[in-house]
Amino acid sequence: MLPGTEDVAWFRDEHSMPAAARGAAAALARRIGLGDQRAAEVALAVSEAATNLCRHAVDGALLLRVIRTATDAGLEFVTVDAGPGMADVPRALTDGVSSASTLGIGLGAISRLADTFDVHSLPGRGTVLAARFWTREAAASARMAGEPVVAGLTRPISGEETCGDAWAARSLAAPGDGPGTGPAPRGGTAPRAPLSWAALAGVDAPAAPRTAPVREERSAAPDSDALLLMFCDGLGHGPLAARAARSAVDAFHASRATRPDAVLADIHRALNAGRGGAVAVVLIGPSAGRVLFCGVGNVSTFVLDPATGGRRSLPSAPGIVGHHLPSLRTIEQDLPAGSAVIMHSDGLTERWRPADLPGLLGHIPLVAAGQLLREAAVRRDDAGVLVAKGAW
Repeated sequence: MLPGTEDVAWFRDEHSMPAAARGAAAALARRIGLGDQRAAEVALAVSEAATNLCRHAVDGALLLRVIRTATDAGLEFVTVDAGPGMADVPRALTDGVSSASTLGIGLGAISRLADTFDVHSLPGRGTVLAARFWTREAAASARMAGEPVVAGLTRPISGEETCGDAWAARSLAAPGDGPGTGPAPRGGTAPRAPLSWAALAGVDAPAAPRTAPVREERSAAPDSDALLLMFCDGLGHGPLAARAARSAVDAFHASRATRPDAVLADIHRALNAGRGGAVAVVLIGPSAGRVLFCGVGNVSTFVLDPATGGRRSLPSAPGIVGHHLPSLRTIEQDLPAGSAVIMHSDGLTERWRPADLPGLLGHIPLVAAGQLLREAAVRRDDAGVLVAKGAW
């Protein structure tokens, strides 16, 4: 399953977070057609999570957003904090367990209410929690489809409401099974355009190793189970950067190409009237055990190998997609069993190390993306990260 997402708001102010997040969650859940009872459950879960951040966490933040398939709309939230972390997550999920150093109140209730729930905590570093909510019918479909193999998070620079980083994914095995395609969600009336924070809450939005050798790719035929990923960092920040990133996403989905260099060339043509940006495209071929890559600009791309505990970099060429495009070539690297592909903007430093994030690949891609955002993101730039991790 490759659902599409749209970020609604990051909540950061510890004094207003519980009430503001709860109200926005309830309004958003009703707007996308979850119904009054499910909307109340979503609001309760969001309120509990936000309250826990305010009571127990350092530098806590909560992201609320819509998630869409071709036929359904749901809601998910992610919490990220900088500590103190939980030494015993199973115990913290027991109702009534709480202390000054753990998030205990309400986590058990959240896990029961949510259709998908995952939490990864690193004592002394921080915790990431993700919860997803569907209607009963959509939840059954989601269980049959399985957990999404791709997830990403974006966060605007402090003081901005829009983010110039964006990502997209599409499966070559099922044309049209990607974000932004398909009929309107069942029972959902929310428009495809980004939802207004003011319309939801009635207030202004809160502020939001060693590289392995690579070789030039020679065969353009994709595997039947191949997956295409794209990450764009629009030049600068603010609305114009966000517009460039949105154009890159649209061009990615419109492109009929499968080679990363050809896809990137299509995106270049779509961005030549705007700001442009840094763009990277990855083709994951699980059957062949390979990754094909083409990138221009400051988008960092890594393959994480659980067998070695290391990461391998896929280097981008200098340039600006939409303006100064170098000669493009697609390069190839092995895809180890159980590995993950990570893409992120320069709003995250490259100084993060897999060894500092034990257990990262044992969690769903959304939680893994949250941990990387927590570990490496900076506040002086837009930040975005994409994680692809499947049964390959």
